[in-house]
Amino acid sequence: MAVSSPALQSAHFPAAAGSSLYDKLNAQWHERALQIFMVIVLGHWGEHLVQAYQIWVMNWPRPKANGILGLWYPWLIKSETLHYGYALVMLIGIWVLRKGFAGRARTWWTVALVIQFWHHIEHLLLITQATMHHNFWGKPVPTSILQLFFPRVELHLFYNSVVFIPMVIGMYYHMFPPKGEEGLSVCSCEWNKPEPKRAAA
Repeated sequence: MAVSSPALQSAHFPAAAGSSLYDKLNAQWHERALQIFMVIVLGHWGEHLVQAYQIWVMNWPRPKANGILGLWYPWLIKSETLHYGYALVMLIGIWVLRKGFAGRARTWWTVALVIQFWHHIEHLLLITQATMHHNFWGKPVPTSILQLFFPRVELHLFYNSVVFIPMVIGMYYHMFPPKGEEGLSVCSCEWNKPEPKRAAA
């Protein structure tokens, strides 16, 4: 997760006149935006991990294993709208914050974006079936493509894991860029960022 670098606590990033929200999110607000985004990502991933724990360790029946929120709001966890909304938030968040990354960090962040795009398609199929009250492939419940081959709990735990892993690698390279990529980002995420080169007098 992006964390404030002690060496950059007093860094200032003057915004150009008319800078858009998108530009600010990828410059002077990038570090804070990443921190907020990662709290959302970790919260959701944590729900999937708790659900898996309830099934495989506590031996709860799958319909009762709804994570933490589902203990109090089971109807919410069963809502395709909630799951699609989160998939969409993830897709938009990864896309919007991508510009702030550079070099190898951007490559890994883009890997997460591509996987999340497919994850979003799977949820789009699910919410379409729920909205139309017509399940595809003759299934008794809304079913995505890969769900034809894998159980839903395991599949979406896998999806969230394979999106999260390249995000973490991307953020690592963003905070600690490899040799030759130091100072490429314009945000405060990079630790021990070199001073901008001053133009020769």
